[in-house]
Amino acid sequence: MTPRVRQQQGRRVRRARLAATLTAALALTTGSLSMASAADGSGTRTLAKLDNPYANARVYVNPDWSAKAAAQPGGQAIANVGTGVWLDRISAIAGSDEVMGLREHLDTALEQANGANIVFQAVIYDLPGRDCSALASNGELGPEEIGRYKSEYIDPIAAILQEYASHTNLRVVATIEPDSLPNLVTNTGGTAGATPECDTMKANGNYVEGVGYALAKLGAVQNVYNYIDAAHHGWLGWDTNLAPSAQVLYQAANAAGATRDDVAGFIVNTANYSALKETNFSLTDNVNGQQVRSSKWIDWNQYADESSYAGGFRAAAVAAGFNSDVGTLIDTSRNGWGGSARPTGPGPTTSVDNYVNGGRFDRRIHAGNWCNQAGAGLGERPKAAPEAGVDAYVWMKPPGESDGSSKEIPNDEGKGFDRMCDPTYGGNARNGNNPSGAKADAPLSGEFFPTQFQELLKNAYPPVN
Repeated sequence: MTPRVRQQQGRRVRRARLAATLTAALALTTGSLSMASAADGSGTRTLAKLDNPYANARVYVNPDWSAKAAAQPGGQAIANVGTGVWLDRISAIAGSDEVMGLREHLDTALEQANGANIVFQAVIYDLPGRDCSALASNGELGPEEIGRYKSEYIDPIAAILQEYASHTNLRVVATIEPDSLPNLVTNTGGTAGATPECDTMKANGNYVEGVGYALAKLGAVQNVYNYIDAAHHGWLGWDTNLAPSAQVLYQAANAAGATRDDVAGFIVNTANYSALKETNFSLTDNVNGQQVRSSKWIDWNQYADESSYAGGFRAAAVAAGFNSDVGTLIDTSRNGWGGSARPTGPGPTTSVDNYVNGGRFDRRIHAGNWCNQAGAGLGERPKAAPEAGVDAYVWMKPPGESDGSSKEIPNDEGKGFDRMCDPTYGGNARNGNNPSGAKADAPLSGEFFPTQFQELLKNAYPPVN
């Protein structure tokens, strides 16, 4: 029997085990998942969780992504960096002969740990009507399929994670539904970026209910730490967006059985490109009598980078009602912006726009551009507690995985063609009617894109040695 055949047989056995779990999951309740309850019999969960799950722990390396990275020229240098595992459809839970499923990932994580502490990063990403403002990342579930989301997606994931709850050295970080809740603030109700799909999701309440249900079910597992996606500074950095978005997240954290205690923190810049720290200018700078905030790039935003935004969002979240000890994660997988185009100092003071544009590290045409951005580079390597209030820098988006296809590609995953992934597109209201800045010849979202991977390596900052 060849190794390949043995591997396929092993995966078939694991899928059979998953089928039994799916059946059992239908009967799960939040209470049955709880590892401990209050001694007074109130039923209140009293889970003794860590303040920072990344502290004194390594991060799981996904063998599926690692093999693709290592096969690329120069890729071996980062092939052993931990990345997120995206559970972006129901079938991803079981996996296939080609792709590992959740249980197989967890078994492999324990092998990699070899008795030490390890963080397994799972991206929970299959809401009904998913990503109502971007066709490239639409999902398999229709806007009203909240029942399927609960019983066929969240319940099986929670059941599997519960099986591994006794492994005290395994810490599961669940990134909850990127690009979902902020859409209810910025892309609804007649705003410039409003879409009918986002109006539908706000009206039916299934984003709020779905996130709440995920938080409650997963948060009840002893070694699971939930981090809700909080977009990025170029999306929510204005006063009109920041506090309202924090309030929507708090609403979800108290929906469908969840409480704020089910939230370990927030993640910003998930699968995005916003620079970690812009050091060549400050928002308080004045150029020829004009504030830097008035520049076209900043556009009166309260933040210019993800480090400052993470702190600002965290403060807004606490003000909205979240626990004061919540942490943040910053996805730095593609925000390095190194290479020959990286500025070495401020731009010329001939105008405020020249000053900012000449000095900014983020070389995108517009901060709202999000799809396969040309010129991007790997950012800071994953690191625990790199700065105050930040639990970790993470590579939640595996470098080299596409954001969306640059042209329409038929598929059975519910993923549409978004013109923001088309390099010839001239933009829309959500990116100030600017060119998309996307790379050509990109595959479907989630598929490996070697051309992008090579550019990320080339433009890495810090550089890849």
